Amino acid sequence: MAAPGPARLFRAAAASSRRWLFSSTSPAAGPRPGCSGAAAAGRAARPFSLSARAVLSSEDKITVHFINRDGDKLTAKGKPGDSLLDVVVDNNLDIDGFGACEGTLACSTCHLIFEDHIFEKLDAITDEEMDMLDLAYGLTETSRLGCQICLKKSMNDMTVRVPEAVADARQSVDMSKNS
Repeated sequence: MAAPGPARLFRAAAASSRRWLFSSTSPAAGPRPGCSGAAAAGRAARPFSLSARAVLSSEDKITVHFINRDGDKLTAKGKPGDSLLDVVVDNNLDIDGFGACEGTLACSTCHLIFEDHIFEKLDAITDEEMDMLDLAYGLTETSRLGCQICLKKSMNDMTVRVPEAVADARQSVDMSKNS
């Protein structure tokens, strides 16, 4: 039997390193608060090629409307399992200071206010999220952190409101619309 050629060895090595680099068992991919399960595992293993992303059609995406601090309506789409923070970042939405801790549950800058009928369907809030929400400005009965809310098909076409001011628990900075 002949030895494998260089191209075959390269493909095998690339596949192996890709599994290690982008798997949830990778040392670099430590646990991230927020979305978990199969959807988060899929996000951790993002493909290198754009053609693999094309498998998800626009019909499979979920539309979210954000009412910004200045009253503007920003509309974006995300995949089931994406956090609302992912939707804001992936769609490059202009929401000042949003997601300063990049979803590590260390601030309250992704504080959002939900409609009652959507809020009732959200997963239970964790103690860690509750602690961060306690530091948020404009807290309401339907407030949650966007980094902790994962998109589901039932959320399609929902509207969430960004509070008028934001508090970054890491810096104690007020980024209100009046500043």
